[in-house]
Amino acid sequence: MRFVHTADWQLGMTRHFLDADAQPRYTQARLDALQRIAAVAREHEAEFVVVCGDVLESNAVGPKVLARTADALAAFAGTPVFLLPGNHDPLDAGSPLRALAAWPGLGHVHVLDTAEPVAVREGVEVVGAPWTSKHPTHDLVAAAAEGLPADGTLRVVVGHGAVDELSPDREDPARIALAPLEEAVAAGRLHYVALGDRHSTTQVGRSGAVWYSGTQEVTDRLETDPGNVLVVTVSDASPPKVEPVRVGRWAFPVVRAELDSAADVEALGRRLEALPGKDRTVLTLALTGTLTVRAGAALDDLLAAQADRLAGLQHWARHSDLVVRADSDELADLGVGGYADAAVAELSTLAAGDGPDAAAARDAVALVFRLAGAAR
Repeated sequence: MRFVHTADWQLGMTRHFLDADAQPRYTQARLDALQRIAAVAREHEAEFVVVCGDVLESNAVGPKVLARTADALAAFAGTPVFLLPGNHDPLDAGSPLRALAAWPGLGHVHVLDTAEPVAVREGVEVVGAPWTSKHPTHDLVAAAAEGLPADGTLRVVVGHGAVDELSPDREDPARIALAPLEEAVAAGRLHYVALGDRHSTTQVGRSGAVWYSGTQEVTDRLETDPGNVLVVTVSDASPPKVEPVRVGRWAFPVVRAELDSAADVEALGRRLEALPGKDRTVLTLALTGTLTVRAGAALDDLLAAQADRLAGLQHWARHSDLVVRADSDELADLGVGGYADAAVAELSTLAAGDGPDAAAARDAVALVFRLAGAAR
C-alpha cells in the first residue's frame, strides 16, 4: 500500500513577528499547501492520507478558519483523509474536528476518535491514538498499539507527541516509548508509525518505520527540515520506503555574520540580495563584530531596505554582539562645524562606553552621519 503522511497543519496559526501585510499571506500559504498535498496524493496514487495531530491551531478557531479548512479538504475528494486530534486540537466536547468530518461534501474525511483499528480496505488498517485532552496521563501510542495481532494485516499507527529518545521531559507520562513500537514492527504487528508534533521531518529508531513528517509550512527558525510530506510505501516483506516531498513555500533562515569593516557589510548585502522569495522569507540575523559609525550607518540603510522586501526581519539578541564605535578620523571627516562638532564628540564618547545611554548615543551619531551625507 502507499499513503501520504502529514501533520501539524495548525490552520489558523498566527505568528507575532509578522506584520499586518505578511500574516494574511502566511495564513493563506498554510492553506495553499494542502492543495499541493492533495496533488502529491493523486500523483503517487496514494490510497489514503493521515494527518497526525494539530490539524487546527486550537479548538477555538473561528468559523472562517473552519470553512476555509473544509474548502481545502475538498481537494482530497476521492482519497480518504484521516484526521488525528493532537495537543492543539484535542477531541473534547466542543472539538471542531467533528464539525469538519460532518461537513457537506467531505465524506472522505474521517476523525480518528478512538484507538479501534479502521479498515481502509481488506488487509489494510489505520490505528489512531487520539488526544482527548491537553494533558494525557499515559502513552497514547503504546496503548493504541498494544494487542495488535501479527495476522498479515498491513497496519499504520497514527500518533502525536514526543518520543522518549527526543523528549527533554523525562517525567512526561504521555512520552512515546520507542522500543515497544520497534518490537511491534519487528514482530509484524504493525508496519509504520506515523507521528506528528515535531515540525521537522525526522526518522527515529532503527527500523526505518517510525517517522515525523514535519509541518507543511515552516513555523520557527529552529526547525531544520520543515515543509515536507512523506509518501510511504509499505509491504509486509521489507522496511517501508519513505520519500519526503517538498510542499512548503516559506523559509525562516538564520544568517550569521561577523562584521568588522565596510567590506563585511557589503558582503552581507550580497548574501541578503541573493535570498530567494523575499516576500515569503522571515530572516533572522545574528551579527557580531565591531563597526565604525559610517559602516554601522551603511548597515542600518541596508537592513531598512531589505526589511521592506522581506516578510519579516528579526535580530537574534542572544546570538548577537555587534558594537558600533566612532573613531577620530570619522569625526574629523564629518565636519559639521561649531557646536555640532562638540555635540558629536560628546555623543561619541558616550557611544564608546557601556553605560545606559551608549546604545542611544550610537544611534544618534549614526543619524548625524546619514544627515551629513545627505546634506553633502
